[in-house]
Amino acid sequence: MSEKSESKFFGRARRKKFLALLAGVSIVAEAGAGIGSVALLGHNAAHAQDAAGAIKPSSPSQKLPDFVNLVKQVKPAVVSITSMIKADAAEAEGGGMGGMGGGSPFPFPFPFQMVPQRSHQLIEARGSGFVISADGYVVTNNHVVKGATKVTVTLDDGTTLPAKIIGRDGKTDLALLKVTSSQKLPFIELGESDDVQPGEWVVAVGNPYGLGGTVTAGIVSARGRDINEGPYDNFIQIDAPINRGNSGGPLFTQDGKVVGVNTAILSPSGGGSIGIGFAIPSDTVRSVTDQLRKTGHVVRGYLGVNAQVISPAMAKALNMPASPSGAPPAGALVASVTPDSPAEKAGLKSEDIITDFNGQKVASPHDLAVRVASIAPGTDAKMGYIRAGKPQTLTVKIGNLASANNDGGIGGAAASGQHLGVSLTPLTSDIRRQLGLGNDVHGVVVNDIQPGSPADQAGIRPGDVIQSVGGQSVDTPRAAVTAVRAALGAKKPVLLRILRDGQSLFIAISPDGGSTGGSPSDSDGDDDDQ
Repeated sequence: MSEKSESKFFGRARRKKFLALLAGVSIVAEAGAGIGSVALLGHNAAHAQDAAGAIKPSSPSQKLPDFVNLVKQVKPAVVSITSMIKADAAEAEGGGMGGMGGGSPFPFPFPFQMVPQRSHQLIEARGSGFVISADGYVVTNNHVVKGATKVTVTLDDGTTLPAKIIGRDGKTDLALLKVTSSQKLPFIELGESDDVQPGEWVVAVGNPYGLGGTVTAGIVSARGRDINEGPYDNFIQIDAPINRGNSGGPLFTQDGKVVGVNTAILSPSGGGSIGIGFAIPSDTVRSVTDQLRKTGHVVRGYLGVNAQVISPAMAKALNMPASPSGAPPAGALVASVTPDSPAEKAGLKSEDIITDFNGQKVASPHDLAVRVASIAPGTDAKMGYIRAGKPQTLTVKIGNLASANNDGGIGGAAASGQHLGVSLTPLTSDIRRQLGLGNDVHGVVVNDIQPGSPADQAGIRPGDVIQSVGGQSVDTPRAAVTAVRAALGAKKPVLLRILRDGQSLFIAISPDGGSTGGSPSDSDGDDDDQ
């Protein structure tokens, strides 16, 4: 190739490359909101600055949400709550002071603020809440008002009103208050938390560090979180910053509906927010507050089974269908069925695997417990289960947890209707592993305590192992029930020998709530509803 021909070749090649580049820019520019479009807009903006002396950025095609109008509408219904709490009750709320204690590596402190007072008897605690009716019903967290001798509510306009505690539910950490005003109060509605999806924008409003009306925003990070704060944990996880004083405040979606009550934060150091917060779903809030409003207490459903998590090895042994994605087996394996319980009457048996409840999938025993507890006693529920590898269904009439016997609780033992209010379960091999107990330990395990009952006041705790009643050894819930009934029938206090944290102690319980034995702190349980 000659020098002239070579020059023409490279000239044509350069022109083709240049035209190709122009074509590329043209295609990107025509594509709309692409990189080429941004570059061309930037170039034009530079010329506009030269001509007019001011930069006028163009609006992006997709904007971040603007919460100004939303906040203006909902903020008047958000309140600040101040409680005067007994010092011993405040100390019992370890989470409120920045950690749960007990060596937990990931404490979930309650985000409410305590202000030390000169008096050693009372502590001023501050939290948040929101009005749900024009006549003054206010929702907040139980731990904000638990043990309070006086509660006041400060409205958005600065008006302070005394509040009455209508009812509290320690198991879900919710409380309902009532204030009286000369005029109707602005209020907000509860939304549908089941419709909330991870990635959705949410807004938290509250009273962190006494800074009333503080607004923060973020997204839903996850749903159905169990952080071991209560037996029915089902939290919405959010990254909207919440801090001390936010407890009890509302969590909004962009339609202005409340989908959660801000309750706890993940804080390994016990400090402020690191972007991991937890809110009680509005569906739970609606169920609990409706009951508190009507009766002042919460009634929960009861099934009467002891269930455990299914391991992959168990799934194979039980002929469960393999998961195509390799996910862990879902469901609740029935370890035992309580005699004369709703489950036994419906036909459930040990080794059955409960897979769905009332049309909703059951992922774990905890999931089953949450769903059963939310059903009103006396309601018929449809349940799907697997027996011997074959899917089956049945209908069960849900019982009342508070009045269940044997596994479900000791109640109505005396002619006067007095009872201890403790729910018992057999000491199974799975429970032995969970509690770290050897095979030589005998007794029955306290599964639940009825709030405000004699057992609750005496300091009996879930996880306690009752080894004897009135000097008589007990190995089954039925034996314990029989011994308790005999003691109450003789109008005597019930003497229990308890194994707790590897140590034995005696507690005497009177049907009227009196007790002796144990330690002074035993009388302050976590779930002392009124």
